[in-house]
Amino acid sequence: MGKEKERKVYVVGHKNPDTDSICSAIAYAALKTKLTGRTYEPRRAGQLNEETQYVLERFGVKVPRLLSDLKEQIKDVELKEVEGVKSSLSIRTAWEKMKESNIHTLPVTRDGRLEGVITIGDIAKTYMDVYDSTILSKARTQYRNIARAVEGEILTGNEHSYLLKGKVAIAASSRILMSDFINKDDLVIMGDRKDAQQCAVDKEASCMVVCQNAPVSDDIIRQAEEKQIVIIRTPHDTFTAAQHINQSIPVKYFMTKTNLVTFQKKDYVDDVQEVMAKKRFRDFPIVDGKGRFVGLISRRRLLNVKKKQVVLVDHNERSQAVDGIEEADVLEIIDHHRLGQSIETMGPVFFRNQPVGCTATIVYQIYQEECILVEKAHAALLCAAIISDTLMFRSPTCTPLDEQAARALAKIAEVDIETLAQEMFNAGSNLKGKSAEEICFLDFKQFTVNDTVFGVGQVNSMNENELKEIRGIVEPHLEKARHSHGLDMIFFMLTNIVTESSELLCCGMEAREKILSAYDLPEDTERIMLKGVVSRKKQLVPTLVGSLQQ
Repeated sequence: MGKEKERKVYVVGHKNPDTDSICSAIAYAALKTKLTGRTYEPRRAGQLNEETQYVLERFGVKVPRLLSDLKEQIKDVELKEVEGVKSSLSIRTAWEKMKESNIHTLPVTRDGRLEGVITIGDIAKTYMDVYDSTILSKARTQYRNIARAVEGEILTGNEHSYLLKGKVAIAASSRILMSDFINKDDLVIMGDRKDAQQCAVDKEASCMVVCQNAPVSDDIIRQAEEKQIVIIRTPHDTFTAAQHINQSIPVKYFMTKTNLVTFQKKDYVDDVQEVMAKKRFRDFPIVDGKGRFVGLISRRRLLNVKKKQVVLVDHNERSQAVDGIEEADVLEIIDHHRLGQSIETMGPVFFRNQPVGCTATIVYQIYQEECILVEKAHAALLCAAIISDTLMFRSPTCTPLDEQAARALAKIAEVDIETLAQEMFNAGSNLKGKSAEEICFLDFKQFTVNDTVFGVGQVNSMNENELKEIRGIVEPHLEKARHSHGLDMIFFMLTNIVTESSELLCCGMEAREKILSAYDLPEDTERIMLKGVVSRKKQLVPTLVGSLQQ
């Protein structure tokens, strides 16, 4: 349950969000967080329109962050948390760490940034590949790593210094032969023979590894100190010491540091799986935007990816939902629209759909049912949403429940409904500086009937001249918009809130004919004026759907 509590649930409305879908998401997320103790986060599925922006600013509520899609990302997968190791670490210590944690890959980091990776396979290769006797010096191996590899103690010399030159030699032959093949700076492995120890000192070896805990005289130690020779004494015999000594090489000599395959937390699981399928690695490092290591991911972990959890408000149709909805875990749907091509869910969900004018009315009802007081700012938002969706109670979608809710919320928020409505509608119809494309899709919904895909946009205003101006901008652009969005038809409502009527613009094959026959208008009608039609949801869309289904 602990992990469940940490996971966020997104509360989101439809694409091209209106005031209802944004305000209901904010207020419902706050309510669910209070009720459950989990984090419910309001999000938006698109750009805000002017009206909604005005409402949020007016009541000092911050704009929800954009949720562009619900596809699974690496951040939804539980990563294997592994601490990075330094590149100077010996392969023996790396191996021990892997065994201890039961892992196959270690990230090599410096100040948190990923430098490379070392795997069990890389370490195994160090045993199988035949290396020359100078490998320890080529790899710049630290003496303390050498002591650790042979489980020995340092009798004299600087354990932090490095073997930089010379080879590894075993003093097993006569003194004469020895003096021929031991050179300055070599590392010499030997037993208790005094002559061998003396020979190594005379030849100025850089390090002596004395096996089987053999005694080393004070005289040899003194000479070694003078010549800065490191002496390591180990309990192992010569064969074992020689075998183990390669384990002291630092991981940076064997780690993979070029062409590293890394991913970021924001990467999509689908894309990552595709890359993984082509590579033979067992684990892959995850880094943040600055190249800092955050964890490892394996193919197996991708199978346990957690779906994003989401509550949908103010819509139930797949075409209006955030992209990737089919990959998400939908927990609830709170809506007041017709049931269209609904979203398929994995299991049963809490689905509340009521024939009211606004989702905010349902959200307020739930607050009341749960006996929770609505915060002042959230009451203002819910009230604004009802004003917006019901065109201040003028829309036929408005029910007595909507008006009661709005008036109760206005009291809590201490706002005057008429003043707020006037301000909102003025802000909403103020489209200066917006392109025809932007105006077309400010408040736009897409529908599918049989094989026909159509969209309906709407602008509300209290000013006739403003509507004329908008008509001049939008009408020439409709055909282009229809084409670029792959729609069969587009309808655009220019709604006059004062006269409670709409002028309808349309484009696409048979769009005009369908409307004329649906509203029984004469064929020679020039401008389609629909008296009393102000609601897209209750008046226009059902009539259109009926006409298209015939």
